Amino acid sequence: MKNEVKIHEVDPSLDSRRSFLKLSGLTLVTAGLVLAGCSDNDNNDEMPDNTLPGIKNGIFDLGSGDFGVLTYAYALEQLEADFYTKVVNAANFNTTFNDIERQVLTDLYHHEVVHRDFFKAALTGALPDPSSQLLPSLAFSYGSLNFNSRNEVLATAKALEDTGVAAYNGAGKLIKSADYLLLAGKIVSVEARHASAIRSLINPNSKDFAGDDVVSASTGLDVAQDPSKILPIAGGFITTKFTAKYLP
Repeated sequence: MKNEVKIHEVDPSLDSRRSFLKLSGLTLVTAGLVLAGCSDNDNNDEMPDNTLPGIKNGIFDLGSGDFGVLTYAYALEQLEADFYTKVVNAANFNTTFNDIERQVLTDLYHHEVVHRDFFKAALTGALPDPSSQLLPSLAFSYGSLNFNSRNEVLATAKALEDTGVAAYNGAGKLIKSADYLLLAGKIVSVEARHASAIRSLINPNSKDFAGDDVVSASTGLDVAQDPSKILPIAGGFITTKFTAKYLP
């Protein structure tokens, strides 16, 4: 997480990319009003126990099916929202980053907070018993990460955004509801813009914003990974214990 990040001149294309980020964030605000009313599970009493998130064997489990995937996404969005909250509130934020970098990071902060609150509201409205089935607010630790270091912050942001895109791409095949799949597709498109913006801050005027380490040369598609591959990576920051026994 502490990869060296060289300081370069600001990429002029970042201004237009930032404008797209702003529009993307507004799309998610309106989308958040839809999901709470979308549930194909009218017979919740007949749903198998492992489908619903909640305490199992003394520890919270994410569950499976659509609710499991949405709860999984909620956990990841809590992490990203917490990270960017710490970034923009760091003591030296205004001096560590230049004007464009501050604008991009602040936009990402607002987006991730919207994503987190979106999933919380959506799950609260859709779960049969949110008082026991809603994933609690998670706690995080970033170890020795220096939030006043441009290099460390951007390297960590790159890792989190790349992981987030791969997570959504890998989870899409697990979603059965067309409404949920559509909304997940909208969110992953925003996360992909985040990833490319961070990569452009690290290495402006390069092809890294769509590097072959995240886009397959054979398929032209972003990397997709199952929850079992993503959670150990995210778990390096999440200190609250939970399980995902029913997700692949």
